[in-house]
Amino acid sequence: MESIKTISDFMTGLGPTIMLPIVVFCLGLILGQKPGRALTSAITVGVGFVGLNLVIGLLLGALDPATKALIAATDVKLEAVDVGWGVGAAIAFSTTIGALIIPLAFGINIVMLLTKTTKTLNVDMWNFWHFAFTGSVVYLVSGGGGKGLILGLAAGGAHCVIALLIGDYTAKRVQEFFHLPNISIPQGWCVTSVPIIAVLDWIMERIPGLRNINWDEKTIREKLGVLGQPVTMGAVLGLFLGFFAYGFAKNTFLLAVQMAAVMLLVPRIIAIFMEGLTPLSEAGRQFMQKHFKGRDFYIGLDSAILIGHPITIAAAIVLIPITLLLAFVLPGNRVLPFADLAATAFFVCMVPPMTRGNLFRTILYGTIIMAMILYLAGSFAPVITDIARSSGVYAIPEGATMISGLSNGNWIAWIMMKITQLLFGA
Repeated sequence: MESIKTISDFMTGLGPTIMLPIVVFCLGLILGQKPGRALTSAITVGVGFVGLNLVIGLLLGALDPATKALIAATDVKLEAVDVGWGVGAAIAFSTTIGALIIPLAFGINIVMLLTKTTKTLNVDMWNFWHFAFTGSVVYLVSGGGGKGLILGLAAGGAHCVIALLIGDYTAKRVQEFFHLPNISIPQGWCVTSVPIIAVLDWIMERIPGLRNINWDEKTIREKLGVLGQPVTMGAVLGLFLGFFAYGFAKNTFLLAVQMAAVMLLVPRIIAIFMEGLTPLSEAGRQFMQKHFKGRDFYIGLDSAILIGHPITIAAAIVLIPITLLLAFVLPGNRVLPFADLAATAFFVCMVPPMTRGNLFRTILYGTIIMAMILYLAGSFAPVITDIARSSGVYAIPEGATMISGLSNGNWIAWIMMKITQLLFGA
């Protein structure tokens, strides 16, 4: 067990920027690429990921102080503070489940590929923390020990299976919408939002009038002219958020330029990803045709590659003040959005490909998704607070009664936690 934990800690410690090129290189060799070609693809994908991290860092770095200023201006106070995804990840990897999650999830993935129950090979091992979080919460809520270990591994494994199936379900839409060949996204809230979006879309298609509203990129450009261009729209939305956060100040105009930069740069960074992934996808297609009679084969990547679409960024900027308003007006909400609020784009990044890039639906569905996240995060708050206090993983901030995280509030982990509490009276 100690050896497994050491290897697991080493692999997660490398982070996706290092692990992804290594995995892409090894996968390229397995699929029949020549070593030089596989190395070029791997390095190109790594460069693309570095560039993407820089731009997303710009996005989050610009939005984070703006959201904090907005929170301070509204003076909203609630009993549970959103301390961000990092605490959830720390809890996830602090248990035996966290040490075992990489071999468990990878083993499940291989079995599902061999049994034709998935088309996705999930290479984004860092984001296995979502599966580890589900398993660790169940493990700790059930009381630990041998019983808790079995239940936690079953919960984490089940989350992995659901993620792969949803990744397959959305793969074609992601590939067509983002022009990314043979890619699927079996990660995080990107996965858990999909059933919610599907239900909302089914309802929307049956509402006269609303179902005909389509604010896609083409329509926005035609109606708004220069204001509908992504770079201009980013600047305008940056001004909108900056005005509410800072008022008529230098930071407002700085935020506008930063949002314009994100709108312009991310699609160009994604093009670097495509340059590295296209040869690998072609090798995968040829390999599957030769050995598995033409079966499709998808590479499971981080949902970060979906963040840069103009519709996603536009909706995320609008949803930041909406989410803060929801926190204030929703009856029974106990969570103050804080650390994860700047990362709102990650919670809604699957809406555009599932609604054909409809900004209206992305904002509407995003509002409902964020409301659900607040309630789920509130339900997790007592458990996360108890775990943090007992394990020393995180020190409770002064003045906060409880802690939680918007990123931790996914319905898969919540359902499994509630079943465990019901069965074992935890």
